[in-house]
Amino acid sequence: MVNWIQVLRKHLVARLATNAGLRQHAVAVDDAGTVINFWLPMPDNDDAPDRKQKQRKKHQAVVLVHGFAGDGIMTWVLQVSALANRGYDVYVPDLVHFGGSTSPLPDRSVAFQARCLAAALRKLGVGTADVVGWSYGGFVAFELAAVHPDLVRSVVASGSTVKYTSAMRDDLLRRLGWAQSLTELLVPESAGQLRLLFSNAMHMKLWFPDRLLKDFLKVMYVNRKERAEMIEDIVVGDTLQPVFHQSILLLWGENDNMWPIEDAECLKHKLGEKANLRRISKAGHLVQLERPCVFNRNLIEFLAHGNTRSS
Repeated sequence: MVNWIQVLRKHLVARLATNAGLRQHAVAVDDAGTVINFWLPMPDNDDAPDRKQKQRKKHQAVVLVHGFAGDGIMTWVLQVSALANRGYDVYVPDLVHFGGSTSPLPDRSVAFQARCLAAALRKLGVGTADVVGWSYGGFVAFELAAVHPDLVRSVVASGSTVKYTSAMRDDLLRRLGWAQSLTELLVPESAGQLRLLFSNAMHMKLWFPDRLLKDFLKVMYVNRKERAEMIEDIVVGDTLQPVFHQSILLLWGENDNMWPIEDAECLKHKLGEKANLRRISKAGHLVQLERPCVFNRNLIEFLAHGNTRSS
């Protein structure tokens, strides 16, 4: 039976990425067998695909880090062309246990994801990059900026935070009212649960047929055990927040029900003068997919100028 999400990813999403000048490439990051899959810029010399991109002229690198609702290119498909057309080198990784990225190691921490991503980017010859993280990807982006400040020029976070506490988790589950745990929320097992997740993650009220939702579960929710363990690991105690030296943009859907705008305002206050907040109206947690043109305009403006005015 045809899986329509697989068809969409292969014949539309992959084609959009290819038309933006990207290709798939896997990077081994350690001796244990950890591999990070990327969509990344095609080299100018196609006869030498493994030469750290050294045959191509380097541009400002932008790394787009996804969350739990899909792999890298499915999350950022509506951003890659806009960025590439402005001359940026776009790197879209699959985090470990998502898409084409794998590891035999038992580490499920955000720190492990950031460490693997940093190693992969260095192997690809990326000197510095602007890192954009959505949802769980925001955790990774902030960790990367804190531990590898030489690699991260700036951070853009959407629907995320620096440290996720048990109080944040409890507030989210209480506010949504239908999930008993983060695992039930973020790793749904049925079309009904996935429909509830999308309903809460989007401002637009869209209806998806069960067949499409079941196809999405089959394609996007593999490695369920590993992801459940990752979710357990993201909740931390009240630890000190790192001091960031990079410019930070918080780019938020004003109607985000997963990470309310009030959370963004609180995060901006904690981050201090380095951080600015941009609100996007009529958009929820999936802001980059719901209002891609507005999201892209704000993102590119920040990348071009290095900072934005708070709104």
